[in-house]
Amino acid sequence: MTGERTRDAVLEQEFLPLRAKILEIAAGLDRLDRAVPAGDDGGRRERLEKAIQLLLAEDPSRAARVQLLFSRDYDEQWRSRLEV
Repeated sequence: MTGERTRDAVLEQEFLPLRAKILEIAAGLDRLDRAVPAGDDGGRRERLEKAIQLLLAEDPSRAARVQLLFSRDYDEQWRSRLEV
């Protein structure tokens, strides 16, 4: 026995939490769509849409790709810039 779970077992465990998160995202997007535009959003809405596209791709590294989408570029001087 390798200890690997079946897709059905993972789906059984993850379905309701994933469903809840998807509903939360849908509600947030609905609120954005109903809100009055107020200038430049700094590309945040575009990044959200790109993240949703990444979620739809069949790629075992979706989480890493989404994390990178929302991450800053690496700055070798981060310690001095953040005074750490």
